[in-house]
Amino acid sequence: MGKLQDFSVSFDNNKVVYSPGESISGTVTVTVSQALQCKAIKVNCNGFCGITTKVNDTAWTMEEQYFNSSVSVADKGTLKTGAHTFPFKFLIPATAPTSFEGNYGKIVYRVRAFIETPRFTKDYNAEKSFFLLSLLNLNEVPDIWGVRSSAVTQQFSYMLMKTGTVVLKAQTDMRGYTAGQIIQVSAKIHNQSGKTTGKMAASLMQRVTYETKKPTYDLRTIAEVEGGVVKANKEVEWKDQIIVPPLPQSFLGGCELIKIEYYVKVNLKSPDATLTLPIHIGNVSLDKRLQKAGAAPSPAPSAASSSIADASAAPDASAAPDASATTPTLPPRTAPKPSARLRVSSHNSPSAPPADYPDGGSPMAQDNKRQSQLVSPNAFSYAPGLFFGQNQQPPAATGASVGPAVAASPGVAGLYPPVPTVSPMPMPQGPPPNYSSSTYPQGTHCTYTVDGPLLI
Repeated sequence: MGKLQDFSVSFDNNKVVYSPGESISGTVTVTVSQALQCKAIKVNCNGFCGITTKVNDTAWTMEEQYFNSSVSVADKGTLKTGAHTFPFKFLIPATAPTSFEGNYGKIVYRVRAFIETPRFTKDYNAEKSFFLLSLLNLNEVPDIWGVRSSAVTQQFSYMLMKTGTVVLKAQTDMRGYTAGQIIQVSAKIHNQSGKTTGKMAASLMQRVTYETKKPTYDLRTIAEVEGGVVKANKEVEWKDQIIVPPLPQSFLGGCELIKIEYYVKVNLKSPDATLTLPIHIGNVSLDKRLQKAGAAPSPAPSAASSSIADASAAPDASAAPDASATTPTLPPRTAPKPSARLRVSSHNSPSAPPADYPDGGSPMAQDNKRQSQLVSPNAFSYAPGLFFGQNQQPPAATGASVGPAVAASPGVAGLYPPVPTVSPMPMPQGPPPNYSSSTYPQGTHCTYTVDGPLLI
């Protein structure tokens, strides 16, 4: 490296995960073997989102910047032989979204240092990334309570002849989950035909939309469980479980270029009957004690509706005329209906993907289907939502044995402590987890396989 032996950026207490609104501080270390002239030493902290239409391409089609701050820590002069340290401190905006990395875009935060030297001399730079976690509290998501259910009817046909129908109904036990919790999937299949159906399956799906000029959709199967067939003229009830692995949260608040959605897909192989059950993935699990408090109160009747009710309840004037009335009475006027008000939520509600992508968007799908529950290694794009405090606990599985808890990565406190609560979660101080060393719950009928990490 010549005169420059060491040029690095470090954060105080080796902290790498921060929250919006928090300050980030650290030092820049410069070690030189000979005196080095410099015009200035500057430190920059920035955060941005970039998306593209090509896999793992950094020539961004569109960009979105969240903040970009610079400070000069040393003016023009000469760095003497030896080590020099320069402190810095920045404030992270409260509106910055959670870090994310996907195949077609990412949200990145970093601190960079520059040594500007005189003309015709080489400039030097160093960089260190950090991760931002904006917790998604599922208890604050609108319309989050209750089960998620759907139904579909599909006809059997052979040689253009209809031979019967199959009715498929399915539901999940909740509408929001955190990593380590279990999705209880139940389905009822009524085979009203003379043919045996194909196998039934349930899959946890992730759909990431990159809002380019022609939107790109990255659709992948995170995990899948498979059941048996339904014989002719039989009705079967099927129940199974899907363990939620560490995943990016559903809502990237403050980001307009990337949208993440999750849903459970339940389908039959034959006939091709499929339904979707949208769900949320968050960082703070649902507290059922808040369910009643979170229920929306019934709207108070408006003056217009009250007048309508009064008019309908009034006795008929023609039935009981008033002989003393000297002036004619006009019939009551119907009050105008109140105009509908648009309700805008602070969270994006997940929706099932359309059969045809809008605007000719290019779908990018991966389909990993096995009899055991399968986890796609590409699904583990790092999001700091993988860290959990003292408010996580997987719900007990009804009538089924649950495997051992997910093991935490080295240097990280217990991933799923026992007592659920909605109190603010402490921020972890260690580095992000190493997925290659993680172990996953082993159920009686499902296993996880991970091929490798995919970190920022």
